[in-house]
Amino acid sequence: MHANVKLAETGAAAAPAQKPKLSFWAIWNMSFGFLGIQAGFALQQSNVPRIFQTMGAELDKIGFLMTAAPLAGLLVQPIIGYLSDRTWGRWGRRRPYFFIGAVLATLAMLGLPNATVLWTAAAMLLVLDVAINISMEPFRAFVGDLLPKEQLTTGYAVQTFFIGVGAVGASALPWVLTHWFNVANTAAAGKTPDSVVYAFYIGGAIYLAAVLWTVLRTREYSPEQLSQFHPEAEPEAHAPTGLRGFVNDYLNMPKIMVQLSLVQFFTWFTWFSMWTYGTATLTQHIYHATDTSSALYNEGANWWGVCGAVYNAASIAFAFVLPLIAARTSRKTAHALALVVGGLSFISIYFITSPMMLLLSFAGVGLAWASTLSMPYAILAGKIPAKKMGMYMGMFNMSIVIPQVVSGVCLGYFLTHVFNGSAVMMLVLGGISMFIAAALSMRIEEDE
Repeated sequence: MHANVKLAETGAAAAPAQKPKLSFWAIWNMSFGFLGIQAGFALQQSNVPRIFQTMGAELDKIGFLMTAAPLAGLLVQPIIGYLSDRTWGRWGRRRPYFFIGAVLATLAMLGLPNATVLWTAAAMLLVLDVAINISMEPFRAFVGDLLPKEQLTTGYAVQTFFIGVGAVGASALPWVLTHWFNVANTAAAGKTPDSVVYAFYIGGAIYLAAVLWTVLRTREYSPEQLSQFHPEAEPEAHAPTGLRGFVNDYLNMPKIMVQLSLVQFFTWFTWFSMWTYGTATLTQHIYHATDTSSALYNEGANWWGVCGAVYNAASIAFAFVLPLIAARTSRKTAHALALVVGGLSFISIYFITSPMMLLLSFAGVGLAWASTLSMPYAILAGKIPAKKMGMYMGMFNMSIVIPQVVSGVCLGYFLTHVFNGSAVMMLVLGGISMFIAAALSMRIEEDE
């Protein structure tokens, strides 16, 4: 895709130029990098709690360690959004951040599974999360930058497709390496199995290659072109800038962003619960294993990766079904329905004792995941100022990371003092939280 389109002459009476519709392959190329980003993210979600447990972390403390991810997002994404809105050079405004984040993330993925002590692994996780956030935040704004309003839902659906593809392959990698290539799935106490180590190596290579594809195959509109698409977005003469401007914009964010943030809080509380306690749920509740060096524990941990592959694979299909549901109802209704199915799916895990039966539950989880990755952004992207797209998307990410921090801080207490160490109850609690998110979704005042 090239941005050298001919635009209308500027002038006080000139109507805003319309962004041209992009071809399917242009949308494909601009979204392809998310395959790599999600490969790195999925390996983290599926295996970092396992690595921490292997290194001796107590189960009720893992939530604290995992808050590195949301804390990194809380600090990094608004800053990167603000900077990328104001960046322009040979490589555009968003693409330099894609590339820098990809290089740092790849290096972190080479180091994390080779850590030998818990504090080193936690530090490498922080580096990985900072790098992922540097890449990820501009991708959300990228769609809003390049696509006309009528293609926004499709654009975020294609992103969700690539998120699913990347996550399916990456989540299943340890299981595939173990069962197809006979890579060792157990190791000495305190050591990460080779199946996980090699999975991170492969994931790092995929991350870098996929992001490079988008960087090299996509062009961006210049600031001058964006000004003609959105003349109403010109800054006011005395508008505050810097930190003061950021705070001012945050306090005056669009009403729909506030409403969506409430939905996001209860939605992402659930996802963090799943990522933190998914491995423990399967090893405890299904495999009845607690020894992290045992074959049974590591088989259960690998099966958690398979469950991750299933819900991400389901999200690929649902990514293209959701726009059809939204067209017949509304985006908020489609999102609410998906969250209800997700809530029921999480609660159903409590009643399941067979590894294979879990896959049905996680297919339902996939519908909620597909909607989480697309519908809130499709609702929001057309309602925020174009020249502040990156910053507002970064701010919106705060509604994702704050519930994860809350989850990381409080769920360890619930696990130990309320549920007597039963990890599956963390997922049941997440299902209830998702019902609340669905109810709040229906209260969004969406302008169709």
